[in-house]
Amino acid sequence: MPLPAPPLLRVRALGRQPVRALMNLRELVSALNDFANPALAESWDNVGLLVEPSPPHTVNTLFLTNDLTEEVMEEAVQKKADLVLSYHPPIFTPLKRVTWKTWKERLVVRALENRIGIYSPHTAYDAIPHGVNNWLTKGLGACTSVPLHPSTAPNSPTEGTHRVEFCVDAEHLDAVLSKIKDIPEISCLTTLPARVEGEEQTRVSLNCSQKALPEVVALLSQNSLLYHKTEILLLQKPLLPHTGLGRLCTLSEPVSLSDIIERIKGHLQLPHVRVAVGAGRTLESPVKKAALCAGSGSSVLKGTEADLYLTGEMSHHDVLDAVANGISVILCEHSNTERGFLSELRDTLAIHLQNKINIIVSEKDRDPLQVA
Repeated sequence: MPLPAPPLLRVRALGRQPVRALMNLRELVSALNDFANPALAESWDNVGLLVEPSPPHTVNTLFLTNDLTEEVMEEAVQKKADLVLSYHPPIFTPLKRVTWKTWKERLVVRALENRIGIYSPHTAYDAIPHGVNNWLTKGLGACTSVPLHPSTAPNSPTEGTHRVEFCVDAEHLDAVLSKIKDIPEISCLTTLPARVEGEEQTRVSLNCSQKALPEVVALLSQNSLLYHKTEILLLQKPLLPHTGLGRLCTLSEPVSLSDIIERIKGHLQLPHVRVAVGAGRTLESPVKKAALCAGSGSSVLKGTEADLYLTGEMSHHDVLDAVANGISVILCEHSNTERGFLSELRDTLAIHLQNKINIIVSEKDRDPLQVA
């Protein structure tokens, strides 16, 4: 009796799945710092790696959120995140202790218990050309934009705040140089031969700090002839193109305020925004120039000439000032002007990190305020 034929095996061909590599935490932090230099953040801010599990720490999943609340932290734990990128720094004012007493202390405890790092970029992401404010401009429609407060190059090699240049004759040169070298915070001291009014002299150039400048001036003013030949230059770091806080946007075509409101609501996916119509304006008045700042924009927008201010929140009196100057104001609540950027950030970071890790966006993160 012949043996039965073996059963047919059905094999389903599977497409090649992308293989994701892991990243060491320090390697990832370095890549995130390259994406947005922490030096671009405001001086008062607290950015960079805020919580670090004991090394070595490997990251497979990067978890993005606008605000790291306790609910969001539990979501990060459930989704096995290895690093949380929280746009707002959950640690801002210094912690004197880490206990279970306050919610921010508990965030640190839960992070370390679950070996989750915490990284925050905050105002560095506000400043970069591919950051939060640039994303917010897209809600206005076709426009060109420039930063309201341009950033300076953080790594500019210039030392000191002022450059002092003067000419001195050979008789006084050694004595002057000796006294100058005794002044703290002097750098880039150079000398070159020079001819002044037919006399051979030495041109001295130096950089000094704001603190050292009065001492340098006091020294040179002891010799009236020397002081009258002194030049003092204010040193400024070069501006970075398309980088800085806020944006002043010029629309390609004027659009009515009512249409701008609908565009913003659509871009931010909000059913409602708060609006203050500028004095002498109506909802049908054209908007050609709009100044915007994600989050809290009062200090950034103040004094800017525009038809419209767009931000998350402003103080009552700053709104009154804007309206009195004929500027309309749209307020969307603080984090509503930031959170939508996370989806764009996820895609941009995936390219920047060469798809080496999983990047997910929180589903629990939301603005604490709602219209009741």
